[in-house]
Amino acid sequence: MAGEFLHAVSAVFMIFCLMAVGCGLGAMGWIGKAEKRFIARFVVNIAVPMNCIVGVLNHLNREGLMEMRSMFLVPICCILLSLFISMVAAMLLKLPDNRRGVFVSMAFLSNTMFIGLPISTQLFGEISVPYVMLYYAGSTIFTQTVSVILVERSGTGREEERDLLSFGKGILTKPPILGVIAAFLLLTTGIRPPEMAMRFAGYLSDTVSPLALMYCGYVVYELGFRNVKFERGIPAMLIIRLLLAPLICALLCRGFGVDGLARRVFITEAALPVVSQITVMAGEYGADEQYAAAGSVLSTIGIFVTIPILMLIVR
Repeated sequence: MAGEFLHAVSAVFMIFCLMAVGCGLGAMGWIGKAEKRFIARFVVNIAVPMNCIVGVLNHLNREGLMEMRSMFLVPICCILLSLFISMVAAMLLKLPDNRRGVFVSMAFLSNTMFIGLPISTQLFGEISVPYVMLYYAGSTIFTQTVSVILVERSGTGREEERDLLSFGKGILTKPPILGVIAAFLLLTTGIRPPEMAMRFAGYLSDTVSPLALMYCGYVVYELGFRNVKFERGIPAMLIIRLLLAPLICALLCRGFGVDGLARRVFITEAALPVVSQITVMAGEYGADEQYAAAGSVLSTIGIFVTIPILMLIVR
């Protein structure tokens, strides 16, 4: 037990070290808005799709794929229940209009990409990638739809009309989702790219964790610790995001019969900080950007305590 706790502490510490590099590079002026944009585009559009393909093809087989179909219900149900609880909490807290949608978005969604992928590979190894991608697929659907609508309404008080075609196009044209689809199609058909192509994809895949974490570190530097305040709703958001969501996920895993590595990865993915995109969306739509920034920074700091404890409980 002590060994698992120390492993979790070291994994989280390593993540914070890489984030500190990004923060330091920002302070030194080596990373600016242009470099931040490049890192985000490279990681999301190139490195992550390669990571999906390498992770799925190297660590999953057809039998495992059939088993994962029912597993997809766990992240979907977990996100939906977290959304319901977050909306009730926002109503009870009587948050102002420019914060309500931001609060709900922060509370019900976890950062499965920039934090989730590195922390799961640190804790469980590359074998965890297929399960991370499964959770990510469910999470990104809600991020690009429900979360956008909630934050948009907090800023402008209305939502733009979106037809089914534009919604589907928006989801299915995202490179990470295309990477997931391509990986599972290759696995289903039994087609494996040449070894040279797999090595090439592997090199690109290996850049995900360090670049993603340095990106997060720069975001923390960019937002500034002066914006970190425990304003009304932030403590409740942290409880939902870091404590209730993994508890819900654990109960769902038991209910759906999901066990072993998949269970541990799903619970870890459910217990992660706020999606960094929420702060960006809040700024774009005129919602409370400082409120979103505070939630993002505090929830990221919070996993230094919660993840090691969680690894003691989830065995």
